[in-house]
Amino acid sequence: MGDDQALALYQELRGTPGESFDRVAARLELTEAERDSAHAELVALGLIEPATATAPATGTATATTAVCPDSGRAPDSAVTTSGTTVVAPDVALLRLLQHERDRLENRLAETSRAQTTLETLAGPFLRAGLEPATDVEVEIVDDADRIRRELADVTASVRGSVQSMLTGSVRRDEMAAALEHDREQIARGVAVQAMYSHRVGQVPEMIQYLAERAALGVEIRLSPVVPMNMVLADECFALLPTDPRDPDSAAILARGPGLVRSYRALYAYCWQAATPYGQEEPPQNGGDGLTEQQRAALRMLASGVKDEQVARNLGVSLRTVSRLISEVMQELGAASRFEAGVKAARLGLLDGESPDQPPA
Repeated sequence: MGDDQALALYQELRGTPGESFDRVAARLELTEAERDSAHAELVALGLIEPATATAPATGTATATTAVCPDSGRAPDSAVTTSGTTVVAPDVALLRLLQHERDRLENRLAETSRAQTTLETLAGPFLRAGLEPATDVEVEIVDDADRIRRELADVTASVRGSVQSMLTGSVRRDEMAAALEHDREQIARGVAVQAMYSHRVGQVPEMIQYLAERAALGVEIRLSPVVPMNMVLADECFALLPTDPRDPDSAAILARGPGLVRSYRALYAYCWQAATPYGQEEPPQNGGDGLTEQQRAALRMLASGVKDEQVARNLGVSLRTVSRLISEVMQELGAASRFEAGVKAARLGLLDGESPDQPPA
């Protein structure tokens, strides 16, 4: 409503240059509040302004025509009524744009000056605060004794958490020392997490070892597949193999949160997919009817090999590979390839071992 009233008033002022603002507002039956509001809006838009012409001494409202200095145009540019100068829309728009341009230029100049001052005063301090967070150190170590020393030093000084995943069993002669290490860390308030494969959890000696670790307060989970050996300490240290398929390969020692955070994200993903210790699902039957060809295709697909490569490795067609996978899924009672891979891992089919014959 306010915009409509201001527009109607402006059009009436331009159409009747001989009348005063108040008289035009009265003819439009505007209340005093509506008149003031419309007046303020038109002034803000630059469509009306105080008249530059002086009325005669008699006080009679007299209309005059003025040439707008901004455009050089006659009657349409500026019309002076009694006490009010009505500015043509195009002239008002040019003035408004110029005003906004000047205001923005002044603001940009002020901002530039403030930025220069801030960089001069605080730049060295800001840069000094950012540099340590970007430090990353990566080292390849192939000396087993050096790896053990580094791991012992880091885990002895850890303050927040230690997370590990192991693909195989712990050596019998190392179990006692490992349990004592757990006891010391937990006494210092360190959160200890460990992840093992389901197969490892079925080894008699490991069953006892895992039970003792859990009793000390170590949080343990078992997973169908553990991708690699890994140890993470706080957010500043990671130890993992250069070749995940070879536990005896050289190790990567990584330091610095910028890199270790990525390994922690991988660990968190695997941890969520694992089963808490003591809540393992019962062994599943299945897979006994698979042929050697079907088992080979299953192992290759579980390793990420594409169907085309599987076909070349087996010397069969793509259609045959599709049929083999369909038969594997049916044998394992799986609705998808992913589910078939999970079930195959739980049954020990991916490494040729049976769940009834765990590794020694």
